[in-house]
Formats: sequence, C-alpha cells, structure tokens
Amino acid sequence: MPRTILVTGASSGYGKATAELFLDRGWNVIATMRRPQATALSASSDRLKILPLDVTDAASIGHAIAEGIGAFGSIDVLVNNAGIGLASAVEATPDHVIREVFETNTFAVFAMCQAIIPHMREQGRGTIVNVTSNVAIAPMPLVAVYAASKCAVDGFTESLSYELAPFGIRARLLEPGYAPTTNFTANGMPRMEGLIPEDYGAFAQGCFAKMAHYPSDYCTEAEVAEAAFAAATDDSRAIRFLAGADTKLLAQLRWSTSEDQYLAKMREMFEPATQSAA
Repeated sequence: MPRTILVTGASSGYGKATAELFLDRGWNVIATMRRPQATALSASSDRLKILPLDVTDAASIGHAIAEGIGAFGSIDVLVNNAGIGLASAVEATPDHVIREVFETNTFAVFAMCQAIIPHMREQGRGTIVNVTSNVAIAPMPLVAVYAASKCAVDGFTESLSYELAPFGIRARLLEPGYAPTTNFTANGMPRMEGLIPEDYGAFAQGCFAKMAHYPSDYCTEAEVAEAAFAAATDDSRAIRFLAGADTKLLAQLRWSTSEDQYLAKMREMFEPATQSAA
C-alpha cells in the first residue's frame, strides 16, 4: 500500500519539485497551496490530491489534514515547505512585515505540527520534515528577520525530535540553499520594497555582488526534492538533511572549524561590502 505525504507550498519551487518526485516514486501525494490549480503539478494521478491550504489559518489547516486523511486513510509524512523570503535592513523593517514573515515561516510550522502530531501518534508512526534554510546554519547580512524565523524552526525541530521519539514519530530538518531558478525571491519583492535605505545602498550592492559570485554552485529544486525523500525514508536517527553545494559549504565551515575561524571567514566573505559602505 503506498505511503502518503502532505506537502505545503506545493504550487512552485521546492514544494512542487518535492510533490512531483514523491508522486513519481509511487507515493500518495497531498499537494497543498493557497490557491489550488489543477495544472499546478505537471502530472495527474489518482494518487494525487491538490487541496487549498493557508498555513496561517487554523481552520484551513484542520480542513486540509482531515480531507487528506479522508482521501488516503492516513498521512505518513508532512513536509512543511511553505515560506516567504525577506531581504531588508532591520531598522527599516516594519513590525507588520516582521510579523508576516514569522506567521508563515515559524508559527505556521508550529501549527501544522500541532495539527498532525495527534494523528501520527495514534497510528504509532510518522515523519515531520521542516524546511528551513542555510541561513539557519550561517546567517548573512540583510536577512536578519528571515534568518531569525528559520533559526527558531531549527531549535523547535530538534527539541521536537526528542519529544516525539517515544511515539515512533521522527522530526527532521531539511536545510536547502538558495535556488535562483525558483520564484521565491520574485514573490517576495513587493514585501521588500523600500526596506534597504539609501544609507545601506553601497553595502547591499557589495553583498549582492558577492552572492552573484558565490564560491560554490547554488542549490537546485531537484536536490531539495531528493533531500526531502531522504528525510522521509531514512531509518537512521539523523535530524539534519542538507541540500545544495552552497549549504554543504557553509555547514562544513560552521561545524568543521573553530568559532574564530568560522567568523573570520564569514567576515572576509562580506568585507568588500563593508569597505564599500565606509
């Protein structure tokens, strides 16, 4: 009997790639998104159910989970992928924007977990995969709010993994890098309008120039989908699953060197930007 996965934010990018990979590998897939479209995924199947889900709305969460269970009998894996991006200077970021980022990236993850855990606990098994970002491993300038929203989920997930282990439930982190081919940045542009003041202009330009010439390849949607599959099916006690050469580079720097060496390398990475701003 096929296993069943529910993916949030499945209309594009990492979520869409993940839903399509699991469908291709014989799983039942509940692909959720704010505004469902029959053509959102490139395949159609009796093993695919596309549902509306606003991850910031408790009623919507409850309805999607209930309908998914009704369609396939159970949900074995939840991938909390839905998220929004933000690049901004902290001093210029309004409270309502900060709250919007945390509502989707952080509090919605908490809510999805709270909603699915009773079902998984009753069936005695399940895996929750929370998608964060490599900025939770190595925070960078001009993404402080976004990094904070993802770092919170990192801590939450590790703690949750110990809490749920007695019930046969795994809680895992999927930490992808940046994929320029997705709509993630473009979708966030209206939110970022005017959030990098003129005084930060030279610094920001330097940072973006450095990112354009990154010392490794960037992440791909296919790599994230494969990492999600590994997180969903791996029988070890691992918590973190990395996706993308950029994430693996940062992870090696963070965890294979001393704190002083790590900080020196990160400062060196953005030093031209600092000098430009001076």
